[in-house]
Amino acid sequence: MELTYSSYLRLDELLALQQPRSQPVEHDELLFIITHQTYELWFKLLLHELEKVRADLFADRLYPAISTLKRSRTVLKVLVEQIDILETLTPMSFASFRDRLDRASGFQSSQFRELEFLLGYKRAEMLRFHLCNGPVYEQLNRRLDEPSLMDALYALLARQGVEIPSHLRQPSRSPTVPNETVQAGLLRLYRSRPDLEILFELLTDFDEGFQEWRYRHIKLVERTIGSKHGTGGSLGVDFLKQSLFQPLFPDLWAIRHQL
Repeated sequence: MELTYSSYLRLDELLALQQPRSQPVEHDELLFIITHQTYELWFKLLLHELEKVRADLFADRLYPAISTLKRSRTVLKVLVEQIDILETLTPMSFASFRDRLDRASGFQSSQFRELEFLLGYKRAEMLRFHLCNGPVYEQLNRRLDEPSLMDALYALLARQGVEIPSHLRQPSRSPTVPNETVQAGLLRLYRSRPDLEILFELLTDFDEGFQEWRYRHIKLVERTIGSKHGTGGSLGVDFLKQSLFQPLFPDLWAIRHQL
């Protein structure tokens, strides 16, 4: 059979995946499904791209890492823009089909949790929310134990003569925390290596975009359900706020006033 646009993209399968559960079908449920399915596709791409950035940093391929980071930052901008579409759902329109979600929630997105772990924002306690799904639980466990993008950055810095404390030389199952020794090395490289300055600024830009997405997502949830608990068993807005303004690369933020 000749390859076509439709068959290459498997459009028949793709367009059959939107199955509203409300009966009769609520008009806005299709928007809700398509937007979240699209988010999962973008998460898949971000995992793919950031795995490459991690590999490039470990291998001293600086400019390929910079190029891929630029693409990843652009994807984040699209993620934020999609919230504008979701915000066209009023609280009443969402409530018209919310009960059909049962306990399903974006809080259960394993790909987003993988993305956090890959970036170094590791919280082992989050695994308890995926215990009922064996393969997903195992995948998240692997992500927790493997090197993060931050670990790759530490390795790159060490090869540039930055002192990396011993407890930071192995992957951790906890979030990245700022370290003054690392910050001193970053300052030296900022002032002496323009190529690395580009990398550091891109990482900061990506971090800012990730925090922007968290903020917009929280405001979306607050605007839509207020103080109600999330459908997936989470604490809703209160839970989401715990990760707000938690930088992925805290050392890059800690030195801003010294640059």
